[in-house]
Amino acid sequence: MFKRLDMLEWRACHRLSRLGAYRPVLWILRIASRLGDWPAWVLLCFSIPLFKGMHGWLLAVEFGLTAAVGGLLYRLLKNRLCRERPYISFEIPCTMPPLDRYSFPSGHTLHAVMFTTLTATFVPELLWAVLPFAALVILSRVILGLHYLTDVAAGALIGFLLAELSIILISLS
Repeated sequence: MFKRLDMLEWRACHRLSRLGAYRPVLWILRIASRLGDWPAWVLLCFSIPLFKGMHGWLLAVEFGLTAAVGGLLYRLLKNRLCRERPYISFEIPCTMPPLDRYSFPSGHTLHAVMFTTLTATFVPELLWAVLPFAALVILSRVILGLHYLTDVAAGALIGFLLAELSIILISLS
């Protein structure tokens, strides 16, 4: 059964990776991937006070702390689970160099979903920019050949749960 699921996932990843053959798509996704590593999220944190005043600085710190916890958690999981990237395990082209060796879970996706969830809750006026950007980051992970769909799904779930925990902690304080 697991072998069959692996083959289904491989086929889906292989089909999606073909979108990277189109130069404009590849160019946009590479930029989204690079910005989604950290620069876009730092910019988001520094822009929150423009919309929320002094309270925005507290939110920016909360966003940053949640991101740090997410970074530690995903790094711990990656180094323990050691799932090879799809371009290593299967014949899926890698169209951008990875930041590290292993793929599960997707840290880019974790942070994209986490920041989108926090933004939707605390700074919804920025959602018009954050949501489409996060979608590009998430798509880039599979289309660039860096992650499986399950890596992205796990990263999204972890990012959402971390954001929800952070929202609960903020509301308690």
